[in-house]
Amino acid sequence: MNMMQVMQSVVWAVLLWPCLVSLGVPLECKDEQGSIILCASISKEKLLDRVIQHAELIYRVSEESCTLFEEMFVPFPMRSQRNQAGYTCATKAFPIPGSKSEIQQISDKWLLHSVLILVQSWIEPLVYLQTTLDRYDDAPDTLLKKTKWVSEKLLSLEQGVVVLIRKMLDDDMLTTSYYEQGVAPYALQPEVLESVLRDYTLLSCFKKDAHKMETFLKLLKCRQTDKYSCFLH
Repeated sequence: MNMMQVMQSVVWAVLLWPCLVSLGVPLECKDEQGSIILCASISKEKLLDRVIQHAELIYRVSEESCTLFEEMFVPFPMRSQRNQAGYTCATKAFPIPGSKSEIQQISDKWLLHSVLILVQSWIEPLVYLQTTLDRYDDAPDTLLKKTKWVSEKLLSLEQGVVVLIRKMLDDDMLTTSYYEQGVAPYALQPEVLESVLRDYTLLSCFKKDAHKMETFLKLLKCRQTDKYSCFLH
């Protein structure tokens, strides 16, 4: 190993430290009898199925949360003006492959690392969203509970994806950086409408990325059986 390779290894270790620390508490799964087992101890096929189920639930609840917030706080005329006001998604773009040839060209490694980076990019913003929603006088408990649930399940999804990377890629040292950019920070004392639009943008952007997580994981599963027949509808 030359000096350049050594330096690259050191840089990856520093970048991945937050991710590796998060693995201190192993992800727990339930077997067919409902007993708690460690996800690292089950087959990669079963783990992938459980991670997909996790992602499906997160996306579904994110849709429900976004719709509930919209109905409660966003005036109808403002719903189409969100992007015009400059509130656009700030998370890293991972375009969904649009053709069969594109799907065949991407690798399992790209899919898994893309999901991991998307998951990690939303952990902190969702925690912060909980604090902003607590400031709403009439925020329904259902919305607060859904947001908290998604935030907690996202941590579990992160652990599951990391275990999948190790199982499917034999990759003990993850070759992806911890994503630090996140969503643009909120003002400390925003105006009411501004705060509502920013929170609405946050929920909408997370819903889009949650859909990408689910889509990439389902594509990964399809590729395990027949790489050349997979296509996203």
